[in-house]
Amino acid sequence: VQLVESGGGLVQPGGSLRLSCAASGFPFSRYLMHWLRQAPGKGLEWVSQIDPSGSTYYADSLKGRFTISRDNAKNTLYLQMNSLKTEDTAVYYCATDGSGHERGQGTQVTVSS
Repeated sequence: VQLVESGGGLVQPGGSLRLSCAASGFPFSRYLMHWLRQAPGKGLEWVSQIDPSGSTYYADSLKGRFTISRDNAKNTLYLQMNSLKTEDTAVYYCATDGSGHERGQGTQVTVSS
């Protein structure tokens, strides 16, 4: 399993970012996929998941601002993040499990003015 996240960066509060996760080494289209994040000094937090058919679930605190999606033809997972807040600052990971045991190296998202 290989997962490579990209798309992070520095953004002002209220801004948007789109994260990508390139997957390889396993049948991506058949996997339930997750996004998790880890804020400075905090534990790993589950963000969202999408099943092979495209059904999505979100952490209650993030509903309406984040959108998870996937392109099975490209073996790629996405996370569109809108109306970003300073508290969204974290390293974001894609994973094949909800606990993040099998995850990529992460991409840093910093929300700051």
